[in-house]
Parts: sequence; C-alpha cells; structure tokens
Amino acid sequence: AHPEFIAADILAQAEHDPRAANLLVTTDPDLPGRVGVHIETGMRDSERAGILEEAMTHAGYIIVDSMDEAIAIVNQASAEHLSLQVADPMTILKGVKNAGAIFLGSYAAVACGDYASGTNHVLPTAGYARIHSGLDVQHFCKRSTVQMISREGLLGMADIVETLADAEGLPAHARSVRIRRDKP
Repeated sequence: AHPEFIAADILAQAEHDPRAANLLVTTDPDLPGRVGVHIETGMRDSERAGILEEAMTHAGYIIVDSMDEAIAIVNQASAEHLSLQVADPMTILKGVKNAGAIFLGSYAAVACGDYASGTNHVLPTAGYARIHSGLDVQHFCKRSTVQMISREGLLGMADIVETLADAEGLPAHARSVRIRRDKP
C-alpha cells in the first residue's frame, strides 16, 4: 500500500464535509502512522484546511489481525466509497458485500469515480450500503418477473399459500390455489 495515495483519498473524501468520517482498516500496525504524515502535509497545504481538520476529528483507523477481520469490519461499516489498496484486491473483493462504490488497487483514486471512470456517483451513505445499491440504469428500466409453476410445484406450496391467504382474509386467493390442487 502507498501511504501517500491512501492519505490523498482520505483527504479527498474529508474535504466534502466537516462531518465526513473516514476509516482506515489495515493489518499493518505501521501504516496509520505513515498515512498520518501525508494527511498532515495534505491538510497544511490545502485551501480547505478548516473543513479537513474538522473532518479528521471523525476519522480513525483499526488495526486487525487478518484480512478476514478487515473484511468483516468493512462490511459492517458499509461505506459509500471503499478503496481496496491491497496486493490482491480481486481476492478481497470476493468477501465485500456492503459498499456503495469499490475502488480496486492503488491507482483507482476515488476521485476518478466521482468524475471520469463511468460509475454513478449517487451512492448510499451513512451505512445504507448494507441495504441499498448505488443508483444505476436498472432503476430506470421496467422489469417483469416471470413464473411458471408445474402441478408438482403448486402442490408443494398450496398449503402455505392457502394458510397465508386465509390469515389475510383473502378467501379468493386461497380458492384459486385450492381448485388447482383439487382438480388435476
């Protein structure tokens, strides 16, 4: 990992908002200190130093024992942007389930996703990547679900459908299954 690249991405996200929160998760106990040196330099040289200084009070790091532990933390955090600046990002990516946009490798600057690499920048924030995806073309496409159920399939679910329909007070729903079950 390149500490200067990591610091640059942290500062790029921090300059959005004084309440921005950044988290560095690493197995290398020396990395946070090396990144911190570059963060200090970047803040000192920035015209948005006030915003950066406030945002960095919400930043932190976690040193973990394994990449599995790192992935668990990343999935819990459910970040809007996730930068995987690791030796083999494709392997780590397999474990990532919750992130708005994921940037693989040291050269995938998060700012590229903001402006030029083609990904959408309407992303879930505040941990909502646990339950939502970023906006994409699928949100504007009409889709239909299609089902074909065999007699055997109907027989396998008839009791469930009838029970739920009866519980909801929808007898015609239950009957629509019952007549199919009872008449081969």
